Amino acid sequence: MTEEIWGQTRDALQGTIGRNNYLTWIEPLRFVSLQDGVAAFDVATKFMGDWVQRNFGDEIMRQMNKLGGEVDRLSFSVCREAAKDIAVKPYSPAVQATAQKTQHKKMHKPDEILPGAPLDKRFTFDRFVVGKPNELAHAAARRVAEGGPVSFNPLFLYGGVGLGKTHLMHAIAWELQERSPELRVVYLSAEQFMYRFIQALRDRQMMDFKELFRSVDVLMVDDVQFIAGKDSTQDEFFHTFNALVDQNKQIIISADRAPGEIDGLEERIRSRLQWGLVVDLHPTDYELRLGILQQKVEQYQSQQPDLDISQGVLEFLAQRISNNVRVLEGALTRLFAFASLVGRKITLDMAQESLADILRASDRKVTMDEIMRKTCDYYSVRMSDLMSPKRSRNIARPRQMAMYLAKQLTSRSYPEIGRRFGGRDHTTVIHAVRKIEELKSQDSQISEDAELLRRMLEA
Repeated sequence: MTEEIWGQTRDALQGTIGRNNYLTWIEPLRFVSLQDGVAAFDVATKFMGDWVQRNFGDEIMRQMNKLGGEVDRLSFSVCREAAKDIAVKPYSPAVQATAQKTQHKKMHKPDEILPGAPLDKRFTFDRFVVGKPNELAHAAARRVAEGGPVSFNPLFLYGGVGLGKTHLMHAIAWELQERSPELRVVYLSAEQFMYRFIQALRDRQMMDFKELFRSVDVLMVDDVQFIAGKDSTQDEFFHTFNALVDQNKQIIISADRAPGEIDGLEERIRSRLQWGLVVDLHPTDYELRLGILQQKVEQYQSQQPDLDISQGVLEFLAQRISNNVRVLEGALTRLFAFASLVGRKITLDMAQESLADILRASDRKVTMDEIMRKTCDYYSVRMSDLMSPKRSRNIARPRQMAMYLAKQLTSRSYPEIGRRFGGRDHTTVIHAVRKIEELKSQDSQISEDAELLRRMLEA
């Protein structure tokens, strides 16, 4: 009778908590017994039991009592046999929705840390435009997404902002889900990995943490440069990496620079990241940018057949906006919205008028001298101080900010920037860039300084 009550409860829960939540959290539960008001279940990990108790416990008891179960509380026991029933699918819509909320919460709330990060439904292989700058990265990602054994592990993708790293990461996850839904796949950022690790330490759940991350079939970690300088997190990442490789499990990593250029990354991790295939996504060329725009127009016209765009507009945009694909796509989206609102054809004149700010920023070529001069004025230091060996904080911080802006706003390499700042080594510049990036997420004043200086330089 109690098995029947649980079966009816499961059916009812699909309607009350949603199918995706049900598949992720309820279906893997193993009902054991209902005695003396206690409904007992087997779960694969303590983390899963705690999660179900906090988020769905009241609803489970309500539904069981409604069916005559007389349940006062739930009990969850860890049973390793139950592990095979759990597929970690961070891309289920239910988990995605909750994960999006998690990103805006404080990290000290233990019930808000999730198995993985949400995936963008737009980032699939059929929406990835292939050209010379990214054809190797695309081919490697496709090969990994097939799900079979590969000759390179890990796959390490790196490149600047807006070049397609995250798109390829998401595309791999979607393809794996489609081809092999039984695989345990976890996609998350390095920052989320660190927060999960910190939470597990605080809550004394390291065994659950290790079990979760070392029992997956595919581990995907975005922006791995984030863990540079964070010793404890790097140590756990190192052991997780080794455990998965030893089991022939696939690892895919992305970063904004090559392993050898990530300052603060332990040598043993850097070495292992270079074991497999390291692929650079180069800046886009004209043909690739034009292809991206053409694909976006086709997608939009499938929904808005009356969209009318003059010949030459896409070529104009591909030529003028060359620094960032996201900026390029955003410019086209703005044109779509403007044309729809005013009911006009998208012409070259309209593009030049409505995208004046984006085109002006793209045309603006910021020089190293301008960056150094503006930074000196902003922080009230002398130009000679930036190039001097002085290491006092009132000099070092403006110097690091100027190096950071030089890397962000010019095409200069790390060695070139180092030479301009008094003949410094390129590793000093890498450290400065990494330091400002880290401080921007921790110190609102540094973040404001960087934004104000960027606007002043691009004005």
